[in-house]
Amino acid sequence: MNSYDIAVIPGDGVGKEISAEAVKILNAVATKYGFKQKTETFEWGCDYYLKHGKMMPDDMLETLKGVDAIFLGCVGDANKVPDHISLILILSIRKGFDQYVNLRPIKLYPGVETPIKSARPETVDMVVVRENTEGEYSATGGFFKMGTPDAVATQTAIFTQKGCERVMRYAFDLARKRKKLGGSPKGMVTNCTKSNALNYSMVFWDKVYHQVAQDYPDIKTDMALVDALTMWLVKNPDYFDVIVASNLFGDIITDLGAMLQGGMGFAAGGNINPEGDYPSMFEPIHGSAPKYAGKGIVNPVATIESIRMMMDHLGETQASRDIERALSQVLKEGKVKTRDMGGRHSTAEMGDAIKDAILLIKK
Repeated sequence: MNSYDIAVIPGDGVGKEISAEAVKILNAVATKYGFKQKTETFEWGCDYYLKHGKMMPDDMLETLKGVDAIFLGCVGDANKVPDHISLILILSIRKGFDQYVNLRPIKLYPGVETPIKSARPETVDMVVVRENTEGEYSATGGFFKMGTPDAVATQTAIFTQKGCERVMRYAFDLARKRKKLGGSPKGMVTNCTKSNALNYSMVFWDKVYHQVAQDYPDIKTDMALVDALTMWLVKNPDYFDVIVASNLFGDIITDLGAMLQGGMGFAAGGNINPEGDYPSMFEPIHGSAPKYAGKGIVNPVATIESIRMMMDHLGETQASRDIERALSQVLKEGKVKTRDMGGRHSTAEMGDAIKDAILLIKK
């Protein structure tokens, strides 16, 4: 019998509410498929900062390194702690555990409305693979003469051969696995770049992309400047399969992708260490929404989708499949809708509906 230790970090704002739904779904699939799972909750975040002057304990990585996976609710509350400080919690885990792939599936479920006319369930099915540990978010730079008319700020992006190559190989391997195009080529990897203006970092990025592509002759190559890509994602979402992007560009285009799939309440992400040397972390990407905290009205679909991704990562493919089928069924029927979907059901009621659907699906 498989057994998993799962760390749960609810974080801030609505984090506790959505974490409860994450545990609910974990318990459901564990019961159905006979594996053991143990969750342990860690109350780190902005309230922890107000008490201790730091977002998490110094031994956080040591505490977490033995778990099989991490669920992160959401972090941040600018009314309590500046965002550039609260973000340290997430970045410390991503970099400390070498979670160099940020995986963002962009899929529109039947029954979900989207503000983008070109987006339909049959046209929105892509994945963004975002480099997650270096690039524009390398935190290298500084200030000089702050508070004077001569003030200067520098922010240096760092791109390495290793960092670019490994995330690109992950993207090509994923396209090969998805086989979206069928036949040959099996799939396509779009290189999101800006090498016409960023004449060092992105020229280097493009060069590594072409090097890696040579090892995948069965996968179609494609290139799009990031500004044009945002336009084409809206105009022709059905064109895309796998998109590989740097840290900053991937961060931007996935929020646009969230609108394609119906809003932030449906968008989930994984911070992946593909080799399994460290635990990977899964999270909804909608943020902490402090003004909604405690009201039980946020949409838990993104949270439940992140648990689906966790199950897939851990090799529990049947559990992952059933979560996806249950999500599709509940959303298509439209009998249960949270406020963002135009309904009146609570966070827990949506979670219960999906849990019940999971348990009813035949093995």
